Amino acid sequence: MRYEMRAEYGPAGRSEESPEPAALGPVKVWHMVREGETAALCGRDLSAQAATQSAEAWGATTEPFCHTCGALYLREVP
Repeated sequence: MRYEMRAEYGPAGRSEESPEPAALGPVKVWHMVREGETAALCGRDLSAQAATQSAEAWGATTEPFCHTCGALYLREVP
């Protein structure tokens, strides 16, 4: 199974109608999702327009990463 990181945004500047991820505002926290899905491993539903990153970027972002997603990801990845 393949994974990717997907952003959750804070309330500042949030605009779901915009097709540009940058218009959603600053990243509040990163979550891990199964590739092609919008539901995070922790159960949070994320915007389909949210920015994504490769799972290899886990731990290398300036924004925090969801603790629950991290724990579940480690249990699912060999």
